[in-house]
Amino acid sequence: MKKILFMLGISASVLAQSKPTYYEHIQPIITKNCAVCHSPGGVAPFHLLTYEDVVKRSKFVAKVTQMKYMPPFPADKSFQHYANERGLKEEEIELIQQWVAQGSVEGKKLSVSSSQFTVGSKEARSSLTSPKPDLVLKMQNAFTVPNTGVEEFRYFHIPTGLKEDVMVEAIAFLPGNRKVVHHSRVMVDTTGRMAGLEGMQGADPRLAEFQRIPMADEFLYGWVPGNDKIQFPQGVAKKMSANSNLIMYLHYSPSATTQTDQSEIYLYFAKKPVERKVKSLILHEQHITNPPFLIRANEKSTFYIITKPLEEDISAISILPHMHFLGKTFKAFAITPEGDLVPFIKIDNWDFNWQMTYQFETLLRVPKGSVILAEASYDNTEENPLNPFKPARDVTFGWNTTSEMMEMVIYYVSYQPGDEKIKQ
Repeated sequence: MKKILFMLGISASVLAQSKPTYYEHIQPIITKNCAVCHSPGGVAPFHLLTYEDVVKRSKFVAKVTQMKYMPPFPADKSFQHYANERGLKEEEIELIQQWVAQGSVEGKKLSVSSSQFTVGSKEARSSLTSPKPDLVLKMQNAFTVPNTGVEEFRYFHIPTGLKEDVMVEAIAFLPGNRKVVHHSRVMVDTTGRMAGLEGMQGADPRLAEFQRIPMADEFLYGWVPGNDKIQFPQGVAKKMSANSNLIMYLHYSPSATTQTDQSEIYLYFAKKPVERKVKSLILHEQHITNPPFLIRANEKSTFYIITKPLEEDISAISILPHMHFLGKTFKAFAITPEGDLVPFIKIDNWDFNWQMTYQFETLLRVPKGSVILAEASYDNTEENPLNPFKPARDVTFGWNTTSEMMEMVIYYVSYQPGDEKIKQ
């Protein structure tokens, strides 16, 4: 025992004597966990690309990482674990603390290997979607976001040019202008009757004509700030039929200056045989059990969703919850016929500006006969600093951020024995 304590004492002494440097110790942490957002075109308000960038905010970086406020990951990891979890290891947090406390030493610049590049560059953004996509689909025309300071909701029609059916094993969305692109929803049409949607506003009365046309896939993919590329497990994919077209619904944030956007969708085709097709379970305000979906002014409200019992065993791949500024908490889970709980997600402090698709660490089995439940709470009082209205007013459903939503999308496949061991 004395020998172990002696060795630990030596290790601590060595660590205390050696000063961590930016290039050797801190830059790898920042590049891996922070720089994608804190770079040109990223969603963060400042850059963290160079020593100069980081050192002038070193105390701030130390504080927000010690608080575990950054990098952001709203979901409760004690409720469920995910393949795409973000967060620093305790030793990484401590290393940043030491670096700042000991003077934020720059150190010797390391040689850059051929595999490295400037974060935020075109090459870096492309690497986020590596390997090379099989099909890149760009908006047919650049859209001009006016300088009116008003939110824009627009539909865009994107022909795929597919000559045969394909199985899509991964999907990514690259916003053309991160300053104004807040979120997108991508759907699939196989009727060939949706071209007239191009550039149409979400409030256009003509939209009702198109909404009567059934989509082949109501939710191929959704992107919000913080979301990643979705990569399905091997042998699992979304089907896209020949001659299908994409319908992209884009929400643009208010802008005081004229901006342009021409966002892209990257599709990756399965190279090996696909055994199972990915399905989407979409639950929203129309499914709540305590209607109406109305949040009275100066009140706090909670709404619930309960599905019908599942007709088959399923394996859940991921979950994407969605609310707006009044949202405070979100929780979703399943209850099996035996009364067991299958946890999906628990968010105790909803962050409208940081939403994502949470991919479960392994496929999550939900037995036949289970019911899926969701619970979302809202704060429509003036004590809520994010309340868009002062004084508060009644708020109901709407896609504008001044309205509210309660939605979640679960990607899943039919269950097969052994799914619980499939890591994502």
